[in-house]
Formats: sequence, structure tokens, C-alpha cells
Amino acid sequence: MNRRIGQNGTIVVQSGWYRVRWRVDIDGQSERRNMTAKVAPVIFDKTHNPKPASLEVRRLARKIVEESGANSEHRFNQVVLGEKTFRDQAKHYLHWVTHRDREPLKDVKSVTAALNKWILPAIGDMPLSNVNNVTVKPLVEEMKKSLSSRSVNKYVEYIRQVVASLKNPDTGEPIHVRKWDSGVMDLPLVNQKQQRRPYLNATSVGQLVQQSSGSEQALYVLLASTGMRISEALALESKHFTNDVRTIEVRQQVDRHRPRIVGYLKTDAASRDVDVSRQVAEYLRNYIGHCTGLLFKTRNNTPYLHNSIEARWLTPKLVSMGLDEIGMGFHAFRRFRKTWLRGKRCQEDINNFWMGHKPKSMSELYSRMDAELEQRLQEAETVGVGFEIPAYVAPTCSKTLSKREVAIAA
Repeated sequence: MNRRIGQNGTIVVQSGWYRVRWRVDIDGQSERRNMTAKVAPVIFDKTHNPKPASLEVRRLARKIVEESGANSEHRFNQVVLGEKTFRDQAKHYLHWVTHRDREPLKDVKSVTAALNKWILPAIGDMPLSNVNNVTVKPLVEEMKKSLSSRSVNKYVEYIRQVVASLKNPDTGEPIHVRKWDSGVMDLPLVNQKQQRRPYLNATSVGQLVQQSSGSEQALYVLLASTGMRISEALALESKHFTNDVRTIEVRQQVDRHRPRIVGYLKTDAASRDVDVSRQVAEYLRNYIGHCTGLLFKTRNNTPYLHNSIEARWLTPKLVSMGLDEIGMGFHAFRRFRKTWLRGKRCQEDINNFWMGHKPKSMSELYSRMDAELEQRLQEAETVGVGFEIPAYVAPTCSKTLSKREVAIAA
């Protein structure tokens, strides 16, 4: 757009007239059309040579160019880019972020859900040029009635990214430059202390482990002793256990919405090795037995969906223990493990490596504890797990019993 604005026109003398020449964008073609128009009759000097255009002639020429719309950003958006709606640009944005070479998003289901449920119904049909602080504010007010402060801020960030994704083909810069103002939109402040961070302490974890059995118990032991994400744990196969089951390779996860394994993780740092103590390794060895493939699987040999087994296994036990609350789920085991490691003064770079957290300080970047297996194994033995590992273990990999099998076993 920078090359298409600020035209004053070029004044020439032709057939006794001062004429102005300029270029204007035309529908249906990328090249601009050359335009010309009469401004005023030529004034000659005493030698019958045309005088240079006066300031008044130049002013009139500029007025003609402006009235043609050649310098209009609105015309540029309509003719060159097309007056896109927010909905149209959102589709382009989702395709771009998943197919770009630089840090493509592997999973946009959460973005798509936010767009479909909240954003598109409110501003989807609005021209992209009209999406700004004032027009977004009513949507913010509506979202604040039902969503947390963190979610409202996150969804507004999606709007900002969609608006900024429309680029000038000449410069690659955003067409609609916005100075987003949280005050004008009245975005709620995110209070870290008020965010939901349900947590299980060592006593609660021990009670959950003791009150469960089989695959359910093995999953609780694994989550609490490693801090793995539930999607990572449910994707584990016997081949991922090395060093006599003392090291677990995290390389894949279960899709959030479908019972399938995907070869990517939440972040790059999530691809890691997690080490466990000898006692945990012995428990897992006995559980794995001689089976191959997935450790936790359905009768159809497909991975569990975490929402399904959370509702069937974890939530009923938490309710009976009086520990269930909004947001309480498998991630509470991960918070427990992180808290336990810090309480035991686990070396921070090993701590972050096991948890799959990206190094932040230069010391963490320089450290290569990820390559020091013996030190990691020793640290795992030193810090322990914080709860009693049960003596009884399941002899084979998990299998979901049918209702008839459950009735017979009872």
C-alpha cells in the first residue's frame, strides 16, 4: 500500500492544456491503469513557451487524483485485496499457520473451537477493516459472562492474529495496522492466584494408588512418578522403556479428540527421556510383562482417550475422597510431581528436562544434563516419588473388561 498512496500526479503540457497523469487500481487486474485528465489551459510566457505549472494548477491536479480514489486505502482493500470478511480471513489464517515452514501449528482444534463458538458468530461477517478495539468490545463483554479471564484474553489474541495475517503483497506488512488497547476493550486482568490449578498432595496420590488396581493403578503410578502429560502416558509402548525400564522415551502422544497416536508433542522440549527410581522401574517391569505395543489400550487395541478414562476412573474416586473440583483431572499429577521435585531440591536443569519445560536461562542452555544418564538415574533414586509403590502389580497389559466380564468377576 505504501507505493500506492501519496500520489500527486505528474503534470504535463499537451495540446494547450496542463494535464495530470497518475495510476489507479482496477477491478480484476493486478496492474494499475494509467490515467490522465485536463487541469487548466496552458499559460505562455512572452516567448510563447509554456510556463511551469503554478501552485494553483498543482493543487487542482492533486484534487483530481484524490477524487479518483487512487490514494484511498479503502479502494485498495476493495479492488486489490478484496474486502474480506473476518470469517474469510480466519479460514486463510488457519490454513497458513498449519502449512507455513516456520514453526507451523500442529493442532489448531482449540483455535477452531474458539472461533466457531464465540468469535465468528459475533464478528465473522464483519469486514476485516472494521475489526478494531471498539467493535471487539461487545464480544469481550459477552465472553466475560461465561469464560475465565485467561480464556477471554487468549481469544482476543486469536482475533489480533487473524487481523494481522492479511499482508500487503508489495511489502509483506499487515494491511490493517491496529494499536490494540486492552483498556478500550476492557479486557479482564489475569490474576495468577485466581487461575484454576488443582493439585494433589502426596497423601492423596498414595490413596488413589492404593484404592485402584490393574491398568488404572499403573497409570496413576506412572503419572505421579514421572510428571508426564496424560496424552504422552497413554501413547507409551513397550519399546519406549530402556535401561531396564528405568528410562522412558517420550516421543509421541494420543490425539486429543480421536483414539490415534500422533508423532508430534505439545512442544519441542516435550520430546525427552524421563528417568524413574528402581522401585518404580520394578513395578512397571511387572506390569509390562511380555506384552508388546501400547501399555494402555482398549479391547480394539486402540489408545484410550483421556476424557473417557478420566470420567470412568479418576473422577469417581476424587468425588468419594472429597477432592473433586472444577479443573481437577490428570494434570494434577503433573503439578504434584513438579512440586515434589522442587521440594526435594532436584537439580533444576534435570527437573526441567524430565518435565519437558524449555530452558530459559543461559545456564540451563549450557547444561547438558540430558546427556548425563548416570547422574539422572542417581537423581531419580535420590528424590524418590513421595508415595508408597504398591506391592501388587498387574501381570499383563491393560484390557477393558466388558460388562459381562465385570459381572462374572464380581
